[in-house]
Amino acid sequence: MGVALEAGAGSDDRTIVDAVLAGDRDAYRQLVERESASVVAACARILGDHSEAEDVAQEAFVIAYRSLGTWRAEGAFGAWLARIAVRLALRSAGRRKQVVWLDPVAADADQPGQERFRTSGASDAVDPAHSVIRAEQDARVRAAVASLDEPYREVVALRFFGDRSLQEIADVTDRPLGTVKTHLRRGLSRLRAALEDRDR
Repeated sequence: MGVALEAGAGSDDRTIVDAVLAGDRDAYRQLVERESASVVAACARILGDHSEAEDVAQEAFVIAYRSLGTWRAEGAFGAWLARIAVRLALRSAGRRKQVVWLDPVAADADQPGQERFRTSGASDAVDPAHSVIRAEQDARVRAAVASLDEPYREVVALRFFGDRSLQEIADVTDRPLGTVKTHLRRGLSRLRAALEDRDR
């Protein structure tokens, strides 16, 4: 019989993970059900393809299952899982010629969901020229993000594609919050500079 999943508290994550490590596979199913929507969404933001995002998310859950013993429970399980999924999605995106990157606007907002992302709209279906221009812009942004050095690439991706708060990123990467804020600021600055260079 699986562990009963209570809504909310992070201490439940530790209880569930301990149950999985003790051999309770149903407990892991509860984590998958709870986290799957956000993991698929994070991957879809990077890949622009829901089907591919589902495949990458599934791979992330398999890797997380095999690596559960390494989770230190110092941050939310969902943030740890998002880090795995974002890395896989970035790797998958790097193997493709064209990716629909969603463009963050409010870069310094501290709470997830406060950013706005550029998404496909009805005008894309009506105006093929607009679709071509967007595809070219998306490819430029993808290349610029891929060119960022670590830890900037990871922090930018977790913030805007993984939809994680700065504190969650600090917890999952084991870095001070001030360092994460600096990495995000510098990463976005380098991203803007790279895009400006490509426009020249």
